[in-house]
Amino acid sequence: MQPFTRRSLLTSGLTSGAGLVGGRALFADSSARAPLAPGLPGRDYRPVLTPDGAALPWTIVEGVKVYHLVAEPVTHAFAPGLEAECWGYNGRVHGPTIEAVEGDRVRIYVTNKLGAATTVHWHGVLLPNGMDGVGGLTQAAIAPGETFRYEFTLRQHGTFLYHSHHDEMTQMALGLMGLIVVHPRAPEAAPPERDYAYLLSEWKLVPGTRRPDPNEMTDFNVLTLNARVFPGTAPIVARVGERVRLRIGNLSAMDHHPIHLHGHRFLLTETDGGPLPEAGRWPETSVLVPVGSTRTIEFTADAPGDWPLHCHMTHHVMNQMGHGIPNTLGAATSDLDARVQRLLPQYMGMGEHGMGDMHAMGMRVPPNSLPMVGGAGPFGGITMGGMFTLLKVRERLEGEGDPGWYEHPAGTVATNATAEELARDGIRVDGSHAPAAGGHAHGG
Repeated sequence: MQPFTRRSLLTSGLTSGAGLVGGRALFADSSARAPLAPGLPGRDYRPVLTPDGAALPWTIVEGVKVYHLVAEPVTHAFAPGLEAECWGYNGRVHGPTIEAVEGDRVRIYVTNKLGAATTVHWHGVLLPNGMDGVGGLTQAAIAPGETFRYEFTLRQHGTFLYHSHHDEMTQMALGLMGLIVVHPRAPEAAPPERDYAYLLSEWKLVPGTRRPDPNEMTDFNVLTLNARVFPGTAPIVARVGERVRLRIGNLSAMDHHPIHLHGHRFLLTETDGGPLPEAGRWPETSVLVPVGSTRTIEFTADAPGDWPLHCHMTHHVMNQMGHGIPNTLGAATSDLDARVQRLLPQYMGMGEHGMGDMHAMGMRVPPNSLPMVGGAGPFGGITMGGMFTLLKVRERLEGEGDPGWYEHPAGTVATNATAEELARDGIRVDGSHAPAAGGHAHGG
């Protein structure tokens, strides 16, 4: 069997009338080439890590990788204290990551244990039309109790998605989605030391309830990374000097997400359409991940510390935030609180000074709900939630788990300025502003 190389791809593409776009072969007939021997972890690829998730197991039967997805009701925890009755795959929300190698022949059985018909669409994967998974168009829907077989050869590499394509609004809103990672058969460079995969999604879960609302169009209040919200998200871990790849897919119902990384800059290296050529990559600190797309970024972990990774839409780093409340910023509400508490002892007005103090106040919330902001940090409460996690970079790591909070070297933490420092640098905090424009230098 000949190796699956760029040259052989190009030759095959030319002879079959296909082109080569963005480093990815586009075959006019996705069954035109025989599959290759199944790619194996450790030999042909380094497995991807899905924080707070799992990989879908597979076996090899007569040269074909065989997988089994089970669509079923799942009780899912977004974070400690917040659970929901969702739909997922194999007991998980989101479903386990499907991992394979370019050239693999895959056979995926889908068993429906839901109370409604469903399908699975392999989002971004080039395959025969009858395997595309659109209920009523390319296949009959999978009725409750039925098991369907999907089978195709993978003709590309990259990061893709899978999700229901039958009653999508309902079924995706309840959690029927997951990631697909296809590794290159003949990689052009050594893989990074750390390869992480994330799926972004959004939910409407009214405080005190247990069922996501699939009818919501605008007011989503649970914004998730791999179906988790901070403070329940697992960190990304790396050693100083290691190359890190982040694969980010977005199957939110309505929102794009600008994902911002602190302390580092990265290169955008791939989309769900394929790898970007070297000349088409550029440095960023934020990447916009549109709905129904994937983006892959790579960087070197060169700055020790605990660095936030989060969506930069500010309402997306809140938990179960409501928008139907009056704006009380700047209003003195303490007298109002006292009067209302005579009738409702647990009442607590919020917003007089913003929401930054809510974590410290310990405000009571309905059962099965999360405070809008707050997670414990080494210097106090972290006033973010939702689509937020941490990149933890260390000079040394013991194991692959959470290394705990970063221990800052002496003199490297922002602290209260002393009176001596203020006087030395001519800083006045009594309401005046000095030095004036075009001021003078101090010291010598």
